Amino acid sequence: MNKIRIIIFFIFLIIFTTAYQIGSMSTVSDEEAKMFMAEFEELILDIDAFGIFAHNTTIALPMFIPGFGVAWGLFAAWSTGFAFAAITTTAPILADVPPLAILFLSPFGLMEITAYSLGISRSFILIRAITKKINLTSFIKPTAIEIGIVVALLLAGGYLEFYMLELAQQDGFEMPGF
Repeated sequence: MNKIRIIIFFIFLIIFTTAYQIGSMSTVSDEEAKMFMAEFEELILDIDAFGIFAHNTTIALPMFIPGFGVAWGLFAAWSTGFAFAAITTTAPILADVPPLAILFLSPFGLMEITAYSLGISRSFILIRAITKKINLTSFIKPTAIEIGIVVALLLAGGYLEFYMLELAQQDGFEMPGF
């Protein structure tokens, strides 16, 4: 069972990454980008590490809902990619940054994609068990453990992301919206 779990995790890691990449390739008009950035700046105004954690957790936990979590996770991946496209529209200097580099080359990006892929893949496993009429009792413990792992990853990732943003701002790098 563990081998199958790992395979399902990596399948959904690839699916999440693909949805993110598709979103990042979206064409965003200047007006849409400015509107998005205004909303984004309001969202992150005075945000701290715990705020980043809370935001990411409210996105991640619904991903564990059987069936719905897969759709929610793919929407979250696409919309995060779309956000990247909007940011690059307003900050052309970021246009040369490959969107997947944000996910795979930043420690907090790796933590977040791991957390989201755990949730989405668990959602798939649970809906599959429901459709096969398998008793869900045996899924309670592994699901609870994975939720704990996701919360821990997002907590560490939130603090790491905040710390890295603070360091970047101290070095004079101004991220759009920060």
